[in-house]
Amino acid sequence: MSRPLYRGVSGIGGKLAAADEAYYDPKEPSENGIGGGGRGGARKRHLAAAAVKIGVLLLAAAALVGSVAWAGTLYAGRGAAARAAAAAAHRGYRRLQEQLVTDLLDIGELAGGGVRAKEAEVCPPEYENYVPCYYNVTDAVDVSDLGAGVLISYDRQCTRDGRVTCLVAPPRSYRIPVRWPSGKGFIWKDNVRISGQEFSSGSLFKRMMVEEDQISFPSDAHMADGVEDYAHQIAEMIGLRNEFNFNEAGVRTVLDIECGFGTFGAHLFERDLLTMCIANYEASGSQVQITLERGIPAMIGSFATKQLPYPYLSFDMVHCAKCNIEWYKNDGIFLVEVNRLLRPDGYFVWTSNLNTHRALRDKENQKKWTAIRDFAEGLCWEMLSQQDETIVWKKTNKRECYNSRKSGPELCGHDPESPYYQPLSPCISGTRSQRWIPIEHRSTWPSQSRQNSTELDIHGVHSEVFADDTSSWDSMVRNYWSLLSPLIFSDHPKRPGDEDPQPPFNMLRNVLDMNAHFGGFNAALLKAGKSVWVMNVVPTNAPNYLPLIFDRGFIGVQHDWCDAFPTYPRTYDMVHADGFLSLEKNHKHRCSTLDIFLEVDRILRPEGWVIIRDTAPLIEAARSVVTQLRWDARILDLDIASDEKLLVCQKPFIRK
Repeated sequence: MSRPLYRGVSGIGGKLAAADEAYYDPKEPSENGIGGGGRGGARKRHLAAAAVKIGVLLLAAAALVGSVAWAGTLYAGRGAAARAAAAAAHRGYRRLQEQLVTDLLDIGELAGGGVRAKEAEVCPPEYENYVPCYYNVTDAVDVSDLGAGVLISYDRQCTRDGRVTCLVAPPRSYRIPVRWPSGKGFIWKDNVRISGQEFSSGSLFKRMMVEEDQISFPSDAHMADGVEDYAHQIAEMIGLRNEFNFNEAGVRTVLDIECGFGTFGAHLFERDLLTMCIANYEASGSQVQITLERGIPAMIGSFATKQLPYPYLSFDMVHCAKCNIEWYKNDGIFLVEVNRLLRPDGYFVWTSNLNTHRALRDKENQKKWTAIRDFAEGLCWEMLSQQDETIVWKKTNKRECYNSRKSGPELCGHDPESPYYQPLSPCISGTRSQRWIPIEHRSTWPSQSRQNSTELDIHGVHSEVFADDTSSWDSMVRNYWSLLSPLIFSDHPKRPGDEDPQPPFNMLRNVLDMNAHFGGFNAALLKAGKSVWVMNVVPTNAPNYLPLIFDRGFIGVQHDWCDAFPTYPRTYDMVHADGFLSLEKNHKHRCSTLDIFLEVDRILRPEGWVIIRDTAPLIEAARSVVTQLRWDARILDLDIASDEKLLVCQKPFIRK
């Protein structure tokens, strides 16, 4: 029995969570009986449920045996036509079996007095901004009170012991985020944690206007001459007329280190550039949390001791505006990591007070600057220009430069393309890769998203397979729209009590694909004209096509879904998973489906959507799990000739 999908009221919330919630332990099966009756009533319900389950198993077994015998008689026929007819009939009969089992299970639930797995409880308020794997500071702890001798680790440190098994609820005054593109300019103040102390220093773009219930980001207030003039200055330093020519110069993907609140990325998005913001975990005034709230790509990441989870040769530009990275330390190992991420002829843009003539009067600053300059020369970087506080270096496209250096890091012997949080490497990566192609020689956006046969050969992908994948996703996204348009994918949504919105007004902006494969879902969304960006996640236990995703002009990350995703709660409008359940099924004894879905619930916004496509048995099993998370769920058939189904879920607006 499908439950109706929930439609709440923006800014007000929806159905309240249950007032009385018991402790929830996913390792112990439990029942959530309806009504009283004491021990005797509970025992009767247990017996009734057991009897019904046994009946279901017997009926299902009989149906399976019957179908095998029936299919065998069909296959006994001779000829290809007979076998094809038998296969089609078998598929149809299998669907009837699955529906029979589902209906019997629903009947069994009713006959057993509503026996079902208990819903997960809501976490205490101190978990509102909980981010596993990072140093989390609760409301009761102030970093300034820890003392100068206490070092806070910004590295990702995941453990599966003591996993939180409750639902991370939003703050009491949380409101549904402002939709794109209006949300780029302002957000609701109570949706993010701020203290006011974090706005006095840091990145050039870390400023905002805080009003009664909202925070606004007027772009011209972020720098003396505005962010547009700053982008124009960078373009001229590279040798371009203005920032509209970035794409012609081969710049599409930008890594923005400690991006402030994403204003630079928001501006570049209007120029067809895609910027990924990374910053350390922050207890309040989080750059990543606020940037994502605005609808700009971001994730938690740090230049500390580990490599970032991106392939080498993936970004066309790396940008650091007063990002507080001490580039002169550790023999320039942080610059070596930037070099790993940059494509040949890519740009490193560094804006810092250290670069001014006034700062360089200090001997200590002179030593720092000299060290950074020497490290850059050792990496075969060319300093293109310096204006005021900003310097632009260009990575070499000549591999032989590394053999003619007098000093500098060695070339890597063991050179993994996509290290997953491995220790920072002091050697130069990617020089032997087939992806060592200067950015000027690559296809420009948007044609690069289509990838020709020569480009696909680098990744071991046949053009026919890629074309079939593209066609399949174009069709699938159209099906998503036709099936779900009234609920989720409407470009002009209207909630009860709202006035008619003015276009463009999109329900979705931040999308995460849990098993991105080639990035086909991302490409189909953009082809359909949707103003979304997609975090393409390649599971660590899946074939690694993340380099292909970056070469298509998209962004993404490797991730182990048994660990927490490096983001804050309530940062994505939709999570999509195609074939993910099958992938996890093939890798047993890793973690439970409930653990993974609890993490999805953490990063999903209230009223956010989850779309899962997989085989029918796995979809049915997943539906029983998501009900424990209080998601409204509906199963949809995709194609009469397909064994796959679609599970569409919506997270309710829970308040406690």
